Amino acid sequence: MDLISGQPWWFYKNGISNAYPSLTQNTKEEVVIMGGGITGALLAWHLTRAGFPVIVLEKRHIGMGSTSGSTALLQYEIDTMLTDLIGMIGEKNAVRSYQLCVEAIYKVQLICKKLKVKTDFALQKSIYYASVLKDRDILRKEFEARKKMGIDVEWWDRETIRKNIPDLNKSAAILSHDGAQIDAYQFTHFLLQDCISKGARVYDTVEVTEIKHHSRGVTLMLDNGFKLDTKKLVIASGYESQNYLSKRVVRLHSSYAIISKPIDNQKELWYENAMLWESARPYLYMRTTADKRMLIGGKDEMFSSAVKRDKLLHKKSLQLENNAKKIFPHLPFVTDYSWCGTFAETEDGLPFIGSVKEHPDTYFALGFGGNGILFSILAAEIITDLMQGKKNRDAEIFKFDRI
Repeated sequence: MDLISGQPWWFYKNGISNAYPSLTQNTKEEVVIMGGGITGALLAWHLTRAGFPVIVLEKRHIGMGSTSGSTALLQYEIDTMLTDLIGMIGEKNAVRSYQLCVEAIYKVQLICKKLKVKTDFALQKSIYYASVLKDRDILRKEFEARKKMGIDVEWWDRETIRKNIPDLNKSAAILSHDGAQIDAYQFTHFLLQDCISKGARVYDTVEVTEIKHHSRGVTLMLDNGFKLDTKKLVIASGYESQNYLSKRVVRLHSSYAIISKPIDNQKELWYENAMLWESARPYLYMRTTADKRMLIGGKDEMFSSAVKRDKLLHKKSLQLENNAKKIFPHLPFVTDYSWCGTFAETEDGLPFIGSVKEHPDTYFALGFGGNGILFSILAAEIITDLMQGKKNRDAEIFKFDRI
């Protein structure tokens, strides 16, 4: 699948961070991870630290799938609002899902500290505002639900919004104190380099053409004619993972993003450079970068083909730029890079983590939606526990047969 087109900012910013070999002989390993993006890297990091010998396979170059196009907002908010999620899966599991995402933000921070490298990680507040007046009451109920479960949030009325963000003419917003942002592409490379230093092997530009299950584990047939045998397989191929499932669990969308040239002479582009997103669906979202750029994304469409998605890139980029200028007319926004990609969402907004009967000795880590990086943290912890024979109390929430 053609996942990304245009000029994904993170690759242009970082370039080719590291080179990885291609697997050129038959081999075997206890655990094989299919997918060399942020999800596969987090899984490899957790499993390697738990003592598992690991091989990571990526058919592109490392990090050059969806990870290179990620806008990397680390928000505990699931694409399904807490109030709606409670109605779908019950209050206990809905609240726990949100709690896990809050905790995952600080787990990413801890990993970055352990790696002792620069990933542009920064704790950042987020502001979820009502797109139109009628959404104010919906947001108020959402605020009360989050407050009740202990999330650190504040209610902003129109006056408070105008005081803090004069350009944002909206009736209400939820300010969340838990949030962060990161350079996901660079983070992926740093994670894998740390894994390699502990004995893991990472190969890219090698594609799995066939998966064979047998009594001794799993055999992967590769496009270069070689094979790889493993006791346990983890499929972390992002939105392409659906190809290995007979039951459809995701809906594909096309999304668009642009990033401005650096905006000088601005200590803050807006209130504490908080991440911004709106209640409309599909929603716009905005964030800043370490070098004072403004990133804005959204304008999603149902995915039909990469060709149709790419044809809309110029039109969507202009729309996003106009949105940025409309919301913040005082900022000299000039588009520097633009890109588009395919992403997926699930019926309840939650990831799918675990195994399915049709693939024995195999685990799936399918962290979709707007906070896929945090879902990948959850997947890495749950799958590591399951491989160690430990019971994970949260695994039931994200299992495949919940829907």
